[in-house]
Amino acid sequence: MTRRSSAVTALLLTPAGVFFFFLLILPLAVVVVYSFGERAEAGGYAPGFNFGNYLNLPARGKAFFNTLTLAPLGTAVTALFAYPMAYFLAVKVSPKYRVAMLVLVMAPFWTSQLLRYYAWMMILGSKGIPSWLAWLGFNDIQIINTPWAVLIGAIYGFMPLMVPPIYVSLEKLDKRLLEASADLGASPWASFVQVTLPLSLPGVATGSMLVFILLMGDYILPQFLGGGKVFFIGNALVDLFLQSRNWPFGAAVAMALVAIMFVTIFFYMRFVLGKSGTRRVALV
Repeated sequence: MTRRSSAVTALLLTPAGVFFFFLLILPLAVVVVYSFGERAEAGGYAPGFNFGNYLNLPARGKAFFNTLTLAPLGTAVTALFAYPMAYFLAVKVSPKYRVAMLVLVMAPFWTSQLLRYYAWMMILGSKGIPSWLAWLGFNDIQIINTPWAVLIGAIYGFMPLMVPPIYVSLEKLDKRLLEASADLGASPWASFVQVTLPLSLPGVATGSMLVFILLMGDYILPQFLGGGKVFFIGNALVDLFLQSRNWPFGAAVAMALVAIMFVTIFFYMRFVLGKSGTRRVALV
């Protein structure tokens, strides 16, 4: 019976294993091999084994700095805005209206990301908010093509990914814990800080990881709202692979990005889940 159960388990896991190997492990291995190669004379990849590409990573230091600054900051500010919205949906809104409200939160995903960023280019451009501010007496204010524009676009673009995990975490919260906290004399604020917030941290961690991972590798957002002046690692990779055709150096930059994301996510998850006192993460 045990052998049969093991065989069934292996059979069920085989499709996912094959998918995981050919679409993640194998391509990542190819990138690792390329990262130690050399640029061919006409561009592309030439076989080799050296660490020069990794030693040359500071040449793209600006892209790394922008990404490692704006991606965590955008994630944190998005979580700061998303938490009250998720709390309102989970606690204040009547259950019969919650689904409709969640649909409205996800509504921006019904349109193309390009169209949404084009709209923000108009809003943040010279004929948008700066012209309104000039009418009020605040002249020479530029928002588009600055880190502020990228940050605003990140908050708007990734808010729908942050709200649902936090909402699920709050919606599953045992209300009896809050009642017990009130019976013991805790104020509503103390109950929130000591009960609600710690137990909702797994949802915050899930939403933060979704936003952080996508922001770290984003290309469209800095390209449109940064105007080529706010370079992310994604923009550097496009330049290295498609324009300068320095594939080995591009592969080294990509592997550095993967390593940074892995280390950051590992320690962040350990910290957040340790604070929440649980190893479960609310998933949507």
